[in-house]
Amino acid sequence: MCQHQPPCPPAGAADREAAHVVVSHPEQGWSLLCNGVVLFDDTGALLPDGQSVPPHRLAATQAPAGPLVLSGAVTA
Repeated sequence: MCQHQPPCPPAGAADREAAHVVVSHPEQGWSLLCNGVVLFDDTGALLPDGQSVPPHRLAATQAPAGPLVLSGAVTA
């Protein structure tokens, strides 16, 4: 499916999300990549074989803990 040089990663590869976007529908929350993967805004995906990939971005509650810096002031 991919005509890019070098070719985009295939749908089964770990880096499949690096493929070029061929159709984008941000108002609906998804994009079609040239490797046939439908990538959703929540980082989940639907592979060409129908397999789903759950979202994998960190939720706000899973973000690394650390001090919040605002205008030079450190708050806990």
